[in-house]
Amino acid sequence: MSAVSSASPSSPSSPLDRPASVVLGLDFGGTKIAVAVCDSSGARLASATVSSRAEDGAQASLARGIEAAHTLLRDAVPGAVLAAVGACTFGIPGEDGVELAPNIAGWDTLAFGRELRSAFPGVPVRMVTDVKAAARAELTWGSLTGCDPALYLNLGTGLAVALVVGGTVVTGGRGAAGEIGYNLRGLSDVGVPLRDRVPLEDVASGKALAARASADFGRPTTASEVFARAGSDQKAAELVHAFVTELSLHVVNLAIAIDPVRIAVGGGMVRSWDQIQPGLRAALDAGVPYPPELVLAEFPFDAPLIGALALGVRAASWAERGAALGQGALA
Repeated sequence: MSAVSSASPSSPSSPLDRPASVVLGLDFGGTKIAVAVCDSSGARLASATVSSRAEDGAQASLARGIEAAHTLLRDAVPGAVLAAVGACTFGIPGEDGVELAPNIAGWDTLAFGRELRSAFPGVPVRMVTDVKAAARAELTWGSLTGCDPALYLNLGTGLAVALVVGGTVVTGGRGAAGEIGYNLRGLSDVGVPLRDRVPLEDVASGKALAARASADFGRPTTASEVFARAGSDQKAAELVHAFVTELSLHVVNLAIAIDPVRIAVGGGMVRSWDQIQPGLRAALDAGVPYPPELVLAEFPFDAPLIGALALGVRAASWAERGAALGQGALA
């Protein structure tokens, strides 16, 4: 396995500093896997990243993440008891597969939940979609604390939102609430199967912007390069304008339906927030009866990992309460 990033500065430096129990968080992405450990209050103790190496397939990618986690636990917090694991991934994770997850071949049939439970036996394991994990992080410790209702908008390789209602992140009947990447784009899409139409994510996402720019410029071009060129290149400026306009249409309609008090935006594309925010802000002001606040997420780039930790902290807390209640009943 390639070298992982160094532990965070707050990593325990002596046995006396090490907590008795820790929580593990894992964020499985299409290009990298991030892992971290925290104490029972959510304070991060150490973290690491490895490449997903999607070309090696789903099983190998999952194994790399699990190995990185075990290495981090062994080296950063030796002797600490693992109290819970929170894990997130692109797509909708389950025991026997991850649905709506095209980024890594075989991810849809990978026994994601069962593999994690086998890797960390006897420990509560909780799983969630990466964008919902990010929203949980913002709700628990970040920009959406006390906001009800609210939206978390993720602008990354893909496109999705998470809804925060009644102090919780809405999952939906099958875990797919907020998957706006599948949205219809116009009247001509009504009644047309997904395979025969262009979904929103194929137009308004980092992957889509890069693909369109690469075709227009005749060479591989990243989304960040498009934004960087927009100030001096008319074609790049048009691509950015089209992206923001299409995105705004759907975010405005969501805001009208939900009436959020705040929308927080995160993901890799917010590195170009100064070029995205003005158009999105203007669209919300013009189209929504009660325009919400629009803010940059507190954790714009690693919220899914932080959300996975929050999920694990919550699981550990519930397990501790259950054990205390059981002991009380036996007393």
